[in-house]
Amino acid sequence: MPANKEGDGGWKTFLWNSEKSEFLGRTGCSWSKIFIFYVIFYGCLAGIFIGTIQAMLLTLSNYKPTYQDRVAPPGLSHTPRSDKSEISFTMQDEDTYRLYVKEMKELLEPYKDDLQTDERNFEDCGESPSKYIERGDLESDTGVRKACRFKRSWLGDCSGLDDTSFGFKDGKPCLIVKLNRIVNFRPRPPKSNSSLPVAVTELLSQHLIPVYCSSKKEEDADKIKGIKYFGLGQGYPLQYYPYYGKLLHPNYLQPLVGIQFTNITHGMELRIECKIFGENIDYSEKDRYQGRFDVKIMVKS
Repeated sequence: MPANKEGDGGWKTFLWNSEKSEFLGRTGCSWSKIFIFYVIFYGCLAGIFIGTIQAMLLTLSNYKPTYQDRVAPPGLSHTPRSDKSEISFTMQDEDTYRLYVKEMKELLEPYKDDLQTDERNFEDCGESPSKYIERGDLESDTGVRKACRFKRSWLGDCSGLDDTSFGFKDGKPCLIVKLNRIVNFRPRPPKSNSSLPVAVTELLSQHLIPVYCSSKKEEDADKIKGIKYFGLGQGYPLQYYPYYGKLLHPNYLQPLVGIQFTNITHGMELRIECKIFGENIDYSEKDRYQGRFDVKIMVKS
């Protein structure tokens, strides 16, 4: 018992020694010096951290990513889009293509004419391809930029205005194809036709980025006999570029191309590839959506 009492007394003395006025083995003066040291030490660390963050923020733009060297412009995407890039449906069964139609309606919702009437936010940019429309530098004081109107009716049979099924119920499905948005990117039309498909050379224009679809496999070429293109030219007109970003271009409507397969063999899975052509457009085997995409379509009667 005496040993236990001695031990208890030792711990009590360590916690508070009334004779020396020590708490945990240190006097109040000693604890004050340690506290002041760590306040200064961590204060300096916090100051260095905050200073480096502020210095970094001074180099960043509110409107454009500082480094875009890892961005491989541009990506080409399509709607509707499935996880495996397969579009399969039965003409007589609306449930099989209901989600496809829903996706397309949601995509085209901002393109309604009554949403583009405000003259402060939108302007007419012509109904034929023309040159870039420059709206000032990103860092200028111009403020929010106007957006070019894009009429949904330009998408013709793929607009969903007359045919709300976008051709699916008749076995003539549509795809809505768009270029992904990249701030301040200016796509350049192809200069030479030496490496272009014959059908694309007929579309060459100094103000248009052409898009063209064909069968991925040569043996399927005769099974895809009719392809129609709708939009402002068979591609992407330059007057819709550059894009200034969400802050400066909140009402921006990117140009769309409607592609309808009007005569496609039913009951077979057909692989179709769509590509855009331009001087500063590249393709990558690692990225299936860089400048192109391929999709499998199967129409069942």
